[in-house]
Amino acid sequence: MAALPPSPRPRWSWDDSRPMRWVRRSFGYSRGEARGLVGLLGIMLLTIAAPLLLRPELPVYLPEADQKGVNELAAQLKDHRTVEQGFASRYPRREFRKFERNAPRYPAVPQVRLSPFDPNALSAEGWEARGVPHFVAARLVKYREAAGGFKAKTQVKKMYGLEDSVYQRLAPFMQLPAEAPRRDYATNRPGPDGKFPPFAAGDAAAKFPRKPRNLQPFDLNQADTTQLMQIRGIGSGRAKWVVKYRNQLGGYMREDQLDEVFVLRDAPDLRDSLKKYTFVAPGFAPKTVNVNTATFDELYLQPYIGKPRARLIVAYRQQHGPFHSVEDLKQLPTLKPADLEKMRPYVRCE
Repeated sequence: MAALPPSPRPRWSWDDSRPMRWVRRSFGYSRGEARGLVGLLGIMLLTIAAPLLLRPELPVYLPEADQKGVNELAAQLKDHRTVEQGFASRYPRREFRKFERNAPRYPAVPQVRLSPFDPNALSAEGWEARGVPHFVAARLVKYREAAGGFKAKTQVKKMYGLEDSVYQRLAPFMQLPAEAPRRDYATNRPGPDGKFPPFAAGDAAAKFPRKPRNLQPFDLNQADTTQLMQIRGIGSGRAKWVVKYRNQLGGYMREDQLDEVFVLRDAPDLRDSLKKYTFVAPGFAPKTVNVNTATFDELYLQPYIGKPRARLIVAYRQQHGPFHSVEDLKQLPTLKPADLEKMRPYVRCE
């Protein structure tokens, strides 16, 4: 019987290697997952080793060339400094005079014999010639030019740096009064003591007319600023605000609306005075605004409407058509019942 040929040797595969079998056995991976893990590890190793293997060769530093360039630059700078010495300095050097010890700092001015003189006509040298130090003489001339001249000896006496002995020696020869004449202060300016002098009866009456004590009540919707200013505590500014708010509203319906005036919110006593001397005529019809035809600029001027509600009114008209009655304003989402009652006398729907 013929012998059988030997069986072929099994072909070696990476998947059957010990490392792959260990990975599959330890992690429970399939063949494909094990191959993927090995491939991922190979890519990571290649990424780490690539910069080390592909790093270019570092250049060789040759200091001789750089040293040569530095030497040439230093030689050029040296030549430039040697040739160009005549350039102008940005900060020119100041030359200070050297004073000898115990030598006068300022040039000496010859002294003159004292005689009557006008301080407003003297120069700085004239003051020095009469024994005034140099810096005080310049200060006297500067003060005289700024103040428009000396008017009394006391102004010279108060000059800073002037010794009292020098002033006492010069004072008898100054052609000036001892004290400045008293100024006639206006009645609306404080005097030297900081207090206001009493008003003269004639000037006070002409400038500030007395307000009547027994004022008769008047119509709030017909009064002008002059009539409102007859009430004590109401000046021109507050009177203008009362009239301005009345014009914006279209007229006052109640005296309580004075509480809404900006300048009277923090003045309850003034509001009480206005309510005491004013009234609203019965049957008064205020000026109204038509919410169906008025533009945005006309609507927001009404204090009870304002800009936000004016936008809502215009948008509602464009979407739903005109308002049929004032009650239709309740459809506006932000309009409260109390605000509608305040707005009702001043709006109409036509």
